[in-house]
Amino acid sequence: MISAANPILPRSPTSVETTRWGWRFGLSPLLPVLVTIFAPPQLPGWLLMWLLAVTIYLACKWLAWSTTSVKSTIGRNLAYWLAWPGLDALAFLRMETKQPIAAPLAVDWFLAALKTVLGGLLLAAAIAWSERWPPLMVGWLGMWGLILSLHFGLFHLLSCWWRSRGVDAPRLMNAPLAATSISDFWGRRWNIAFRDLTHRFLFRPLAARFSPQWAVMLGFAFSGVVHDFVISYPAGGGYGWPTAYFLLQGGAILLERSRWGKQVSLHRGWRGKMFAAVVLITPLTWLFHRSFVENIIVPMLLALKEIG
Repeated sequence: MISAANPILPRSPTSVETTRWGWRFGLSPLLPVLVTIFAPPQLPGWLLMWLLAVTIYLACKWLAWSTTSVKSTIGRNLAYWLAWPGLDALAFLRMETKQPIAAPLAVDWFLAALKTVLGGLLLAAAIAWSERWPPLMVGWLGMWGLILSLHFGLFHLLSCWWRSRGVDAPRLMNAPLAATSISDFWGRRWNIAFRDLTHRFLFRPLAARFSPQWAVMLGFAFSGVVHDFVISYPAGGGYGWPTAYFLLQGGAILLERSRWGKQVSLHRGWRGKMFAAVVLITPLTWLFHRSFVENIIVPMLLALKEIG
């Protein structure tokens, strides 16, 4: 699975790099398209989902790396590809930084390890109970176990390891539960890797060509289509629901930033937190719809049980 990509960041100068990297952006979908064309029909849906997710991720990785010009070593470049899930190639590859990178505290290591273990336990429980519990229940349990152990746990551990060696590798999940608004969640908290990439290659060019409002909606529409491709296509159902989820997020951000939204403080305080929670959590079954949970996650858990 891939995590939500988003185009929202604090406003920044208009990008002037579009002509330089435009052809690379056009080549980025090549890998997932090849997977779609050549994947054998008998391939399990959950394997197709992972193939699509990984190839899209590698395409994003290549796009970020191929448009970065910085002095680095072969070892650091290999580490970017093989040992770091982030997409900010410039930050990771540069050998010198303006300020020393702060080493992770002991509590960072502890929390990262704790999340990895807890997520692994949830995933193991889902695998063990995959034939006894209702499919939706065991599917959601396994999905949250996977997200907790991988995105919040292992990726945090990798961030700690690299930062302890002076590499600029901030954690990719930046305390999303502490988000003060829907903009704060998507712009600063959730999946920093894809946030950086989509802001650079989607939001800034679209804002320059149309307007920031259109850029927000088009960026989230793109994220929705990508998630539909990875989630709904392998599941063979639920088409359009992930796209609807992300369109709702974009609309909520525009509402938050509107005059009325500012008057009622949708961008801060307890109202901002409540508004974000409702918009993010209430329609979560649009993103991870029933077809995905029952046709992708549950068969994956059953396959893992057979392997184990």
